[in-house]
Amino acid sequence: MDLHAVDLNLLVAFDALMRERSVTRAGLRIGRTQPAMSAALSRLRHLLKDELFVRSAAGLRPTPRATELAEPIAAALAQLQQTLAFTQPFDPATSTATFTLAVSDHPALVVLPRLVPLLARAAPGVTLRVKAFTAREDAVAMLDAGEADAAVGVPGSSTPRILTAPMFSERFVCVLRRGHAQAKRRLTLERFLAMDHLLVSPEGDGIGLVDLKLAEQGRQRRVALRLPQLFAASAVITRSDLMATLMAGAVQASGLGEQLVQMPPPLAVDSVPFVLHWHRRSDALASQRWFREQVLAVGGELAVERAVQTATDIKFRAKPVQVPARSGRH
Repeated sequence: MDLHAVDLNLLVAFDALMRERSVTRAGLRIGRTQPAMSAALSRLRHLLKDELFVRSAAGLRPTPRATELAEPIAAALAQLQQTLAFTQPFDPATSTATFTLAVSDHPALVVLPRLVPLLARAAPGVTLRVKAFTAREDAVAMLDAGEADAAVGVPGSSTPRILTAPMFSERFVCVLRRGHAQAKRRLTLERFLAMDHLLVSPEGDGIGLVDLKLAEQGRQRRVALRLPQLFAASAVITRSDLMATLMAGAVQASGLGEQLVQMPPPLAVDSVPFVLHWHRRSDALASQRWFREQVLAVGGELAVERAVQTATDIKFRAKPVQVPARSGRH
């Protein structure tokens, strides 16, 4: 194909259609009207001699030819964009850039409420797009495809092309509604196992860290409710007799802490670290570096707060040592 006959804007339109599967949403994504997008699709069909997209109940469905072209076109556009961006300075105060952050369930709850106002103050013209993922492999796929600039989640296996930086860690607490019959009793393992539990399982596999720890001891708890959404867990606990073992930050972020009683788990459950992931190809890009600094700044705030809260809880739970009074005899 003669490249002189290819309009770069058509490739941008193709990439937007592949990502949005809608002429209207694709137009909004790249700042074009619906008629302009329809015209671009018509030109693409003529240029590539394929229907490319056909209508279905779920929106536009790409043909095999479109699917075959999607990855190389997206990669070429991303490379071109980065090449041009490296030659331009980045000023957050005047930038109108769009950054895409992929987050798992917990960071969405604790990171975004801090990151959004931070970006608004530092870069009022910047747009933040958020994408969800559950498995780390999904986040890596998004970074590889250029669908996300960075991702916040738990660490995974080492991959040379994906870089990481630590953000914060979350410890686990057991929560009951205030007023529960067991809320004022010391939580032993036997009492823990005698209760009905709520399990947050975004992956839907029905197995949590607590269950793995119990299995090591040959024990098992009864899970009466499995939820895929973390944000709903605290609200459910306030209106039920269930117990949940949740990350402390999620309970705090729920705003329902006053209605809940928090207790340390009766078995050792390791804290969960969260890290920032990004692709090596964007490591030196000024705009991307600035964006990562903002996300990491939020992570630093959370790390300090978690450390202070943990120290406070340990001090509160510590019992003073009772030293018997000495008599005058030796």
